[in-house]
Formats: sequence, structure tokens, C-alpha cells
Amino acid sequence: MAGINANQVNPFLIAATTILKQACQIDAKVGKPSLEGTKGKNDTIAINICVTGEMQGQAMIAFENDIACDIASRMCMMPITEMDEISQSAICELGNMIMGNAATVFSTQGTLIDITPPTLIRGDIMFSSMYSHSICVPMIYEDNKKIEIHVAVKGND
Repeated sequence: MAGINANQVNPFLIAATTILKQACQIDAKVGKPSLEGTKGKNDTIAINICVTGEMQGQAMIAFENDIACDIASRMCMMPITEMDEISQSAICELGNMIMGNAATVFSTQGTLIDITPPTLIRGDIMFSSMYSHSICVPMIYEDNKKIEIHVAVKGND
């Protein structure tokens, strides 16, 4: 199983911080990373996007339902209390924006990646990878509201 390093994770964190600020007016702080696989609760909503090109793997952005509604509310500039089709679309677009921005950050460092369309996952989930270690980095905003960025990628050997 391939290891993962800061150079593979930091572009995702830079992108998430930038996009959360621009699209949601959220000043997120990077929390303490962990190498543990994360298991979601029944109200977990996650966006999974695969990475191809000079790195392979996947990234997942996970939220509890109330956090996803808060973020969708900020993106749509109206109150959202449930994850309907519009709010799910907003959350998927957030995933696209973060991953697209991460691809741009990687390209400025000389690594070219492509991303797949987002897949929305709801419910009791677990993120793990058999070909690369995965890392979970919480992004914290306001009163301990948490967005989890899960990354499991490896470079071409």
C-alpha cells in the first residue's frame, strides 16, 4: 500500500479553504489530520470524486446533514433545511469547485490530474482505500462545525 505525504494532501486543503471562503463566506481552519478510516453516521452526506492522471485515487468531502444544509444555504443564499435536489446539486458543485481548484494547484506544481464527476453518498458510510493510505483532515468553522476532507491518492510510479 502506498504512503501519502503532505505534497499530495496540501493542494486539497488549499483548494477547500479557498473555495469555502469564496463560495460560502466560510473561514475554515485546518484541524488535526488523522490516518484512521472514518465511518459516517446515518446523517452523513459525502461527495466522492476520483482523481486520474499523474496521480490516482479519490477524495471525499463529508458533512453531517445539518452542516451540508448550512453550506447549501450559503451557496444558494436562502435558507435550506433539507437535502433536496437543489441543495444536493449545490453540495456536488462545491465538490467540483474544490477538486477543480485542487487540480489547478497541482498543475502549478507540475502535476497534472483530472477529476471525475462527483458522486453523492448518503447515510452510514466508511472511507478506506486498498491501494493508498487515506488521511482525514477536518476543516472547522464557526462553533466547531466540521467538514471532513478525506484523501487517498498515490503518484504514478
